[in-house]
This record gives sequence, C-alpha cells and structure tokens, in this order.
Amino acid sequence: MSEEQDRLALWLPVFLGVGIGIYFALSSEPAWWTGALPLVLAGGVMAAAPMTSQAGLGRVAASALIAAAIGFAAAQVRTASVAAPVLEQKTGPVSLNGRVVLVETLPAGEGARITLERVRSSLIAPERTPEYVRLRLKRLPAESLVPGDWIAARAMLSPPPAPSAPGAFDFQRHAYFRSLGAVGFVVGGVTRTARAEDGPGGEGEFWRGLERLRQDLTLRIRTTLPGSGGAVAAALMTGDRSAIPASVNTAMRDSGLVHLLSISGLHVGLVAAILFVGLRAVLALVPPLALNFPIKKWTAAVAIPGTLAYAALAGMAAPTQRSFIMVGLVMVAVLADRRALTMRTLAWAAAAILLVQPESLLNPGFQMSFAAVAALIAVYEWKGEIQTPSERSGWAGNLVGVFVAVAVSSLVATAATTPFAVYHFNRFAVYGLAANMIAVPLTSFWIMPWAVLAFALMPFGLEALALRPMGFGVDAVIAVAEAVADWPGAGILAPAMPLWGLGLATAGGLWLCLMRRNWRLAGVAPLIAGLGSALLTAPPDILVDGEGRLLAVRTADGSLAVSVPRGNRLSREAWLRLSGVEEGEAAAWPRPGEADDAGRLRCDRMGCVVRAHGRAVALVRDRGALIEDCARAELVVSTVPAKRLCAGAAAVIDRGDLRAKGAHAVWIGADGITVKAVNDERGNRPWVLRPSERYPRRAPATAPPTPVDESEDDGGEE
Repeated sequence: MSEEQDRLALWLPVFLGVGIGIYFALSSEPAWWTGALPLVLAGGVMAAAPMTSQAGLGRVAASALIAAAIGFAAAQVRTASVAAPVLEQKTGPVSLNGRVVLVETLPAGEGARITLERVRSSLIAPERTPEYVRLRLKRLPAESLVPGDWIAARAMLSPPPAPSAPGAFDFQRHAYFRSLGAVGFVVGGVTRTARAEDGPGGEGEFWRGLERLRQDLTLRIRTTLPGSGGAVAAALMTGDRSAIPASVNTAMRDSGLVHLLSISGLHVGLVAAILFVGLRAVLALVPPLALNFPIKKWTAAVAIPGTLAYAALAGMAAPTQRSFIMVGLVMVAVLADRRALTMRTLAWAAAAILLVQPESLLNPGFQMSFAAVAALIAVYEWKGEIQTPSERSGWAGNLVGVFVAVAVSSLVATAATTPFAVYHFNRFAVYGLAANMIAVPLTSFWIMPWAVLAFALMPFGLEALALRPMGFGVDAVIAVAEAVADWPGAGILAPAMPLWGLGLATAGGLWLCLMRRNWRLAGVAPLIAGLGSALLTAPPDILVDGEGRLLAVRTADGSLAVSVPRGNRLSREAWLRLSGVEEGEAAAWPRPGEADDAGRLRCDRMGCVVRAHGRAVALVRDRGALIEDCARAELVVSTVPAKRLCAGAAAVIDRGDLRAKGAHAVWIGADGITVKAVNDERGNRPWVLRPSERYPRRAPATAPPTPVDESEDDGGEE
C-alpha cells in the first residue's frame, strides 16, 4: 500500500484538470469566490484532520478537493486576464490598417494568411476593435510581407465562427484565449505602408523579430527543397505547416503519421537528445575533460537553451511549449542527479501547463501528447518490474532491440491516443503501426540529425549540405505515408464519441497508468466502455448552420446529403466527419420535384420535407410554403421568419433562432423529435457570442498569438 501512497502526488494534475473541466462545463460564468470557497473548506479539513492512518483517507480527499479548487480558480483567472474585444457582427468591406505579426504561406494556389495587431478602422470604434485580426489573401504582394510591416487593405470581417454543430470544435473559445477577435478575407490587394525596419522597436519587437527570422529560415528551406518535401521539412524545422499540399496531409493522416508534422514531444525530445548525446560524445573524446569533470551535466545544461532555441524557431505553438517544459524538466533532473524521465516528472509538467494555460486541458494536442507519454512510461515501468536482467550481445541484438522498442512504443502510443483521436477527429488510422515502424526510425536517426546540422550551418549559408540528405529522408516518409494510405480501409471514420465516453476512457487509462498494484487492471473496463460509447451515439438526422444557408439530411443508408456541395466548407467537412461520412461519399441533394432513393427526403422549389419513423420535418426556404408545412409537419425549420405564421405548429426553428442560438441538430425518433442548438449547450460564457451582446474592453497583449496548431484549428476564412 505504501507503494501506492508514493504515487498519490501523480494525481495532482488529474484533479487540477477536474476543477478546470468543471469550470468549462458550466453554463454561466461563476462568481469570483466559487473557486476560493472549496479551497478554504478543504484547507480547514486538512488543518483539523489528525496525522493518523485512520484520517489518511480524509486528508487525501481534502487534497483532491484543494487541487480541483485551484484548477477551477486558475481557469477563472485566465479567462478574466485574456478578455479582449471581439467583432460583434459581419462588417465590410472596411478599410483598415494594422501591423503584421504572422505570415502563413498556404499551398500553391491557395494564397496566404496574415495576422494583424494594432488594427484601426474608421468603421469600428477603438474600444470595439479586436486585439488581433486574421485575414486570408488570394496572393501575397510581389515583395513578401514580414512581421513588423504595416499594411493597409480593404477586407470583409466576421466574428470568429461558432461551432458548426452541437458538440463540435469551439473555435470561438479557441480564439478567445488567443485574443483573436475577427477573421476575414482581403478584397483586392494589400499595400505596405511602412517596413518593419523603418518603425520603432517598442513592445513585442523581440517576438516580431523572431517571427521574421522564422519566416526567413522557412523560405531558405523551401528554396533548397522545393515541392512537398520542402514543405514537410519546413514543418519539421520551423513548425510552418501552411504550405504542405492537401494530398500529403491526407496521406499522413490516413497512414497514422500526421503526428510527425506537428512539432511536439518527438521532435523536441530528439533535438534535445541529439544535442545531449552529440556534445557528450565530443567531450568524451577529450580524456582530461571526461575523467575530471561532470560532462554529463555540462551537456544537459547546454541542451536546455539549445532545445529552447529550436522551440522558439518552431513558433512556440502550444504542443511545442508543452514538449519543451517536459524536456526541460528531464534535463534539470539530470543536473540534479535524479532519474530523468519518470511519471512524477510528467505529472509536474502537466500541472505547470494547466496552471498557466488551463484551456490546454481542452486541446487535443495536450490530451494526446500526455496520454502517449504517460502510457509509454507506465509500460516501461511494468516492463522493468517483470523483466529479468539480461544482456544483449552484438549489433544484431541491439538492432532487434531498437525495432522492438519502436514497435512497442508505436503500438502503446496509438492505443493511448485512440480515444482522443476518435472524439476530436472521428478518425482511426488502421495501419498506423506499420507506417510508424518505418517512419519513426527514419525521422529519429536520419531526418532530425540532419535538421540539427542544417540549423548549425545556416549562419554560414551552408545549410544545403544538410538539407539535401534530409530531403531524401523526408521524401521517403512521404512515400511511406502515400503507400500505406492507399491500402484498403487505411483511414476509417468512426461515429462521434460522446463526452461522457471520453471521460470514461480517460479515467480508465489514468487508473491503468498511475496505479502500480494489480488493481490497476480495474481501469480496463471503463476504458473499453468509453471506446464503445461511440457505437451508442446516433448522428443527427438534420443539421442546419447558423445562417440557414446550409442544410444536411442523413439518408436511409447512413450517408449525408448536403444542400450546397461547395459552400461553407468548414461546416460541410465537420458535418461529414461527425456523421462518419467521407468527403467523396456524400449523397446528392434532390432537385426540386425529386426525392432521394428511399423517399426520406423530398424537395420542391420552396423547400424540402424529411420523413422518418412516421414523422415529418419541413425545411422551408420560401415564405409561401409556411401555411401548408406548418399544418402537416411536427417541426418546421425555416430560413425565413416563421413564428407568427406557424403559431399552430408543434415546434418552429426560424431565422431568428438560428442567428441567436447558432447551428441546430435534429434527431427524429419513434418516440419524438429532439432538437439541440449550439448556444444552448455552450451557455452564457465570455467566449460565446450573441447578437445583442456587448464585449469587454481591450486588454493589451505583450506577445503575438502563437501559430495555431492545425490539429485544433476549425475556424477560418473563405
């Protein structure tokens, strides 16, 4: 039992997460004292409880309550500290001026994306002007923009988009914690009004200079390695994934290799290991140093700033920050003569991140990275318990050991991250183990060492000597991804997993990883139950976006018919994913006067009618259809005002409801019709935008927003 008591501290980030999760699950913003009250009560219990074994359970419960209260309070403080103006409604075309803080070049033919700060426009009051604005450009100026440039442009602006369906990714919340208050697209061109080097330095100049350096390095990499290989190499070295072609992204996703494109634990850990092992090997060649000085600690001390420099050049996105904290703690453990990588180290890293950025708990990157590392540590702890000491001899044995370790690590990491991949992305890479068996060793032992050498050669203009051999490895990884993605059933879409299912799976996985005795196997049951919950969830029968311009209906064979095949790309893709339907497998929307094959969906020029389980739902686009549809349908979904004309209908969702509550989902069952709206589930929180809402005052930011991790970006500009 004492062995389990020694591991109680590992539950600190878990209960911090519980408090943070409770905060984000609330339907309204809590009072300031909500987090402080349980903290005081639990502290009182801790102080009053006697230091006896009988009181141990009470002290453990009080400690858990204290951790949850701290997590809750940290989320409250964070939410208040990042409050900034958000655009209230669609505006434009509007003339604006601003300073560039981020430039993202998109794949060929898709233009670019820029983020501006200090935005000014005559049509937007200064107190209502967003802190940051992100714009889509069809093309960059002939002379590329760099962070620090001042520009003028005409643009269409919108508030950050709401979730595309109940339970979908909340880009408004994501943008709120990055002070991103508007998105849009440029009408016409962009004019540079001042160059970065001509203006004063001022606040944030370090970050803008770092972003300029990052942009310059990215350009040099892509110039040396043109095409998709250069785009992937830039993603591995500077974190800029914007130029990777869609076909390569799809292949990496379906083959289970997409994690290689996001700079996280693998990349940061490899850079630290290369610096640590490489420098230590060099110092070991000098016997007076190796025999008389602690070169292991020296190399650990050098690896920390070296890894920080790599993380900074990679953009310091959220996954990179998490990984650097973890690697930094490992190197500090080496300096302190402690075991480098332990579950305790992981727990402190998770706790530090949750206290500083509580919203990270909701981030799929945070969830998946810590789940993978925790599972790997737990497996190797278990391996150390059951394995008898043995010595491998010869290079063949060592080589077999390396590949066995890669296979086991890939299998464990895949299993640990599967619940989160299914919940967030509704996708599972069937052959991910096979692809990782080749791609991970290739990345570890060929691509990343050349990347580190390329960084070292860049000050001398000799980076091509390292980038070209690195490119051979990158091309090989892309070839592996494309080959595996072509295998039958490589990437399968899974039904949407409910939140309670993810909670069960997470609780089971934590119990398996954090406990040591045989009773940890009790975590298997909730883990399996959580994964199985996806099979109990029925996708919506009808989906309507918040503007009433896009509708979707689930067909009798389980496919999804979308009213507009090309418009509103983000909502369409999200709906197909939530319904478990591939992009190319969507059903055709019936033409006026026609119906789908099963007669479930029938349309005319004024709208459509969906029939299922003996019930009818009318989808109205023209006011002239309301009188008839309101009389015969149990639910009327209208893109025009309908409440007055449909007073006798059982239920009505009209344009006013869509604008106020956002996208709606409808389930038609034998026992009735269920309706859910996006804003009904999100409640009244600071990041939830409503038409009549007034927004908080500007809160100055000290650094530009970090580049968005593509795995979590579900909002954008047309």
